[in-house]
Amino acid sequence: MLAAARAAGDYSGALRDIIHAFKYEGRRTLSRPLGRLMREAGAGLLADADCIVPVPLHPWRQLRRGFNQAVDLAAALDSRVIHALWRRRDTVSQTGLPAAARRRNVRDAFRLSPLLRRHVIDAHLRDAVVVLVDDVRTTGATLEACARTLREAGVREVRSLTAARAAVRSVRP
Repeated sequence: MLAAARAAGDYSGALRDIIHAFKYEGRRTLSRPLGRLMREAGAGLLADADCIVPVPLHPWRQLRRGFNQAVDLAAALDSRVIHALWRRRDTVSQTGLPAAARRRNVRDAFRLSPLLRRHVIDAHLRDAVVVLVDDVRTTGATLEACARTLREAGVREVRSLTAARAAVRSVRP
């Protein structure tokens, strides 16, 4: 479902520490430098995109955290941001889950936002090229679930851009 995926770097070392400070310590000013890295890494993805869609948090998780890191990163990309998606289920954290469990965890977890008006869908999403934004991509299960929802709504092409990509650890029998 994703036409292309890019990340600004690997989820390790200093980049991992910066993302943790941003996401878990609430250091929201880090969204600007992370956004700059993402703009550079994703220049080709962003160049002809119609809009950016941040991956949503469940409302309760966003309330507890105080912000959605994907929204802050999307805003730092200096492109039109459409809050097109809604997380309908409060899924468990994907951290530590193997790929198959991640896919099951986010299956049917997203829908178009109930706050989205029909004219916005028609003007900005239908037959559009959309870039999904999130902080970290591991297996891509969340991004694929979001892409599926957007494609069902008439989006022509969905790409993803993240601040980092995490290595997927293989499970050995």
